[in-house]
Amino acid sequence: MDAITEYQKWKQQGESLRLQARQAMETRFRDLLLEAAQIAQEYHRDFGGALKPPASITTFRYKTGAAKKAKKPAAKAPAPADPKITDLQKRRAQLQKKLEAAKTAGKPTRNLDDRLYEIEDELRLAGNAS
Repeated sequence: MDAITEYQKWKQQGESLRLQARQAMETRFRDLLLEAAQIAQEYHRDFGGALKPPASITTFRYKTGAAKKAKKPAAKAPAPADPKITDLQKRRAQLQKKLEAAKTAGKPTRNLDDRLYEIEDELRLAGNAS
């Protein structure tokens, strides 16, 4: 066997091994992501918060199963509320969602924390005034 034939044979075996390794890595990557998503869902269900990924990971999202969501019992009709308080409560809920998203993404949250504190302070004042 000459050197050229041996080299071509070695190159072909290397390419085959490269494809096998690629497929194995892709499969392992998907398996690990699925496991991470399951852990994140379980953590959210059990503890109510989102796990924060390491700073080097900029995005990690998963879809929750629509069929797995439990229906909430119907709430009793609330007493007529002050529109100012209702507005502040809506703003607080929206801000809390933004804050959670920022924490999950590893972004700075100081401004959001400050705004949330201000809204909660307004709510306390509005609750005492009425």
